[in-house]
Amino acid sequence: MNLSDAEPCAHRGDPTSDASLGPVRFEVGARGAILLVADGMGGRAGGAHASGLAVKAIHAVMVDGGATTGHATASDFVDRLRQSVDEANRTIHEEAVRDDRYRGMGTTATLAGIFGGVAYLAQVGDSRAYLVRGGQAIRLTRDQSLVQDMIDSGVLSEDDARNVKNSMILQALGTAATVRPELTFHELRRHDVLLLCSDGLSQVVRDEEIAALVSETPRCAELCDSLISMANERGGPDNVTVLVARIRGDGLEPPLVTDAVGRQTYDPSHG
Repeated sequence: MNLSDAEPCAHRGDPTSDASLGPVRFEVGARGAILLVADGMGGRAGGAHASGLAVKAIHAVMVDGGATTGHATASDFVDRLRQSVDEANRTIHEEAVRDDRYRGMGTTATLAGIFGGVAYLAQVGDSRAYLVRGGQAIRLTRDQSLVQDMIDSGVLSEDDARNVKNSMILQALGTAATVRPELTFHELRRHDVLLLCSDGLSQVVRDEEIAALVSETPRCAELCDSLISMANERGGPDNVTVLVARIRGDGLEPPLVTDAVGRQTYDPSHG
């Protein structure tokens, strides 16, 4: 199943940075597509270097794996997605060991691979992916953080967790020799919106506020700007990166009344 077009847009809310991507329209075919947010850590130089290495490594593996014939099956696509995360981790870790300037650097990575009408998620760290459908923003990823563990165990409420500063993430690309991404998936419907963001947004903007802005703002660039402005107005605790893709086209079914939206663990037999 092909998607006729998607329109991603990403802006970085660092006031000292000009980095932004304008809207891009493209058709998702046999090779699929990959959306990625990587939020670096390890100081300004180290974080930027780590996230840059992650993007390059993931792109190289995904393009090389499907450059000629595309990915034969969903399992093949997800295997390549997993391999790309492993390669990014290896590249960053080896660079950090080799060069003292980058010792301790790492980056989160939230990947949404679109293939055959399904979004496959690979998650490392606490950047997030949301699926917005029917006026609701549903998280498709789980934060790999100490605070999220405390929420899951009932020690903290979601509201109390917002007052916790500098939560420790439990996993990042490059900080150890190996990494174990969490793999989940969700079937896409026509007019779905995929939104990926760093924790600079999710710390201060609630899920329901994200959903409301998505409903009110049809243009991706304006939506990114509005979300980043809202985060900055509330203190901008960290760099804010937002990527939005509006999924359109006749290659997908419209939303069904019986659709349930939520995180689903990936099983290789699904493909």
